[in-house]
Amino acid sequence: MALVDWDNPEITIKTQAELLSLNRSSLYYKPAEPSSEEIAIKHRIDEIYTKYPFYGSRRITVQLRRKGFYINRKAVQRHMREMGIAGICPGPNLSKWRMEHQVFPYLLRGITPGYPNHVWGIDITYIRLTRGRMYLVAVMDWYSRYVVSWAMDQTLEIDFVLKDVKRALMQSTPVILNSDQGSQFTSPQYIQLLQDAGIKISMDGKGRAIDNIFTERLWRSLKYEEVYLNEYTSPRQARQRVGDYLDFYNHRRPHQSLDYRTPAEVYQFQ
Repeated sequence: MALVDWDNPEITIKTQAELLSLNRSSLYYKPAEPSSEEIAIKHRIDEIYTKYPFYGSRRITVQLRRKGFYINRKAVQRHMREMGIAGICPGPNLSKWRMEHQVFPYLLRGITPGYPNHVWGIDITYIRLTRGRMYLVAVMDWYSRYVVSWAMDQTLEIDFVLKDVKRALMQSTPVILNSDQGSQFTSPQYIQLLQDAGIKISMDGKGRAIDNIFTERLWRSLKYEEVYLNEYTSPRQARQRVGDYLDFYNHRRPHQSLDYRTPAEVYQFQ
């Protein structure tokens, strides 16, 4: 719900601003849209990172220059931070990993998920729009590759991550839930939510996207089979198309690694 009621005939905008201790001029501010050049660069970074999730900013800078983008590494690092793909998941006030946030060890080295709800993974990825971006968070069961829950938002704030985890926990509870070391996943709210549910917390090594390999494969499939084939002109359209694809992925897309069964068949009937 908006803090300011623009259509209230009884209380002026000035009075509402004073009551809320807001600067009235800030109410009329609309952030500038990203330039077409910035959008093109971020879309290209997304493509490179999706194909090579082990690439850091140095190699991505080299790839961009080969494609005709004259950009320095510092600018690439800034774009990657804004996109949430730098090993830490940034956003407004989230771009720096905070030392007071608790980090847990990676628990899955040498362990193969043995049954549904043994191991879940959670991750966030960048979804491009024609004039901007969104972020997708998904919880996946690693044994079956079933996407237990997902959510999309236009920012990297913690709320949409917590809502998605709560939605997943309404279906079942894993033994282990793995994530990267992003600020959303090292936040006290997220840690407490998992600990209250009795879940063992596992986190990738810093900058090791390969530790979350099953979710990385989901992102690659989603982007090559849906996102890169379409142009999303609005958040609503992006949610609809991504949601349709994830339903297809769960219920109709056979997986070779699952003996050509669907994730839903393996998740629900084991």
